[in-house]
Amino acid sequence: MTIDAISDHLTPDDARRAASLLLLRDSERGLEVLMLQRADRDGDMRSGVAVFPGGVLDPRDSDAQPHCLGPDDAQASATLRLPRGGLDYLVAAVRETFEEVGLLLAADANVLADVHAAAGVAAEVAAAAAPDPQTLSEWRRRLQEGSAGIADACAGLGLQLDLRGLVYFSHWLTPPGLPKRFDTRFFAAAAPPGQIAEADGAEALHTMWVTPAAALDRSSGLKLLPVTRETLTDLGRYADTDSALAAVRTRAAMPDGVVLTMPRRATGARGPRVVLPHELPYAEIGRLDPDGHGEIAADLVAGRAVRLSSRIVRVTAPNPGPMTGPGTNTYLVRGDAGWTVIDPGPVSDPHLQALLAFVGGESTHPGGSSAPISQILVTHTHRDHSPGAAALAAVTGAPVYGRRATHPQWQDDSFAPARELQHGERLRLSADTTLRVLHTPGHASNHLCFLLQEERTLITGDHVMQGSTVVINPPDGDMVAYLQSLHELDQSLEIEWLAPGHGFLVDRPHRVLRGLIAHRLRREAKVLTALRKLGSAAPVEVGPLLVQVYDDVAPALHPVAERSLLAHLLKLQHDGAVVQTGGGWRATGA
Repeated sequence: MTIDAISDHLTPDDARRAASLLLLRDSERGLEVLMLQRADRDGDMRSGVAVFPGGVLDPRDSDAQPHCLGPDDAQASATLRLPRGGLDYLVAAVRETFEEVGLLLAADANVLADVHAAAGVAAEVAAAAAPDPQTLSEWRRRLQEGSAGIADACAGLGLQLDLRGLVYFSHWLTPPGLPKRFDTRFFAAAAPPGQIAEADGAEALHTMWVTPAAALDRSSGLKLLPVTRETLTDLGRYADTDSALAAVRTRAAMPDGVVLTMPRRATGARGPRVVLPHELPYAEIGRLDPDGHGEIAADLVAGRAVRLSSRIVRVTAPNPGPMTGPGTNTYLVRGDAGWTVIDPGPVSDPHLQALLAFVGGESTHPGGSSAPISQILVTHTHRDHSPGAAALAAVTGAPVYGRRATHPQWQDDSFAPARELQHGERLRLSADTTLRVLHTPGHASNHLCFLLQEERTLITGDHVMQGSTVVINPPDGDMVAYLQSLHELDQSLEIEWLAPGHGFLVDRPHRVLRGLIAHRLRREAKVLTALRKLGSAAPVEVGPLLVQVYDDVAPALHPVAERSLLAHLLKLQHDGAVVQTGGGWRATGA
């Protein structure tokens, strides 16, 4: 692989380095960006799509460095976080834009020489260079056919490429598994005044100045790639060119301002699809299909057995809803004596049959005998996790292990474990498969997580959910215990994956745990702020407080949010920050 980054990014051998330019202008309709429609070509996934000008780097782009006005290679490379060659990307973005749509960011070299001679310093050159159209057209043709490089054009036209206004916008890498891949850096700049975009008729069929909203409108009929759609969505946040470039410039200067975005291929309900990093299945798809075959499902489908590794399988129950997301996940871990089932879910005959069908179709012995269920583990006794244990145990004869809740209300009252599991005990399933029991109270007093030690994967039940926070419902739910459990997991475990009770596998678990802690503390601070604002004359009741503290939550979920609000208040009371009095709450010292 080519070393193409200072730290963690390598341009894959099957990808070509490329650059693209977002040219912006203001109009009565608002901020507009220049786009072009690519020509239709058989077998080209980008055939007919609407894109921004750009293309692959030419080895001769580096020859143009002496003809550039703006950052040198060291400065450009630092911005792009490259060891060297960063300026080539800026040059390529400008060159490709000239080739495809005829707009050239350049300044007259003779004018610049006169300014330098008179002032001794580099001065702003307001007007773009304008050689006669016939000469420009001839050099554009030579660049397109490859008979000349951009350095030749600069020398022949007496121009310097004006790169001062280019701002680093984003970095995208085409998904693995595609026949053509591009490692592309995107830049943004104000459109050169006085120049008119003209499609080359080969790569670009026609050009268009369009607002991001209009381009994204399905009625436009534009065919957009995921990178283009995301870029337009980003641009749509800005009212004009100046605000857009200022915001992007600030973002690019931040330590993690521009990060690599690499979509992944997957299979969706309607066929092949692309999954972006912010989507929930992204990390799991990367783990299960690193080479990009595109065969991994981007949806959680009830009853489908998903093999997460050689040791662990997931089957999702058919109980989707506002509190359960796509449904409750049941995990099956292979051992010498058969399968350990974790969280058999709600009472559901279809789910029970799906579990039995999977186990019955598996074989652990050379003779082909089916793998039995050896034991059933339960993370906690909420009704979407444990009631299925009794039915599964009745069919298989497997013992059930877990813990009873301290406060039984709203719990599964059918749960009767053969033995209560203890914090820290290890369940040895085979010579190379061990589950470690971790008592993690907070969401429920009896909540357990199970660490699959050999894979550094934590099966979290509802202690950590994907894409949302969990409800802490007193008295069995306890915010003090919940935050302490999160801290202990973060500080005491070396883990690489979370396997939640609802959702896909989650990577970067320590970042997730710390994010949950930070979220709860922000909510806690919001409680205190609201109490001090509302409670100067009298104690504040929960109702008015709920509206202030959970103003970012849909009103339909306020009854559930009220339980977590109570948990926050009880924690603050435990900390001595609030007191309950007269049917309401008051911040101490308020």
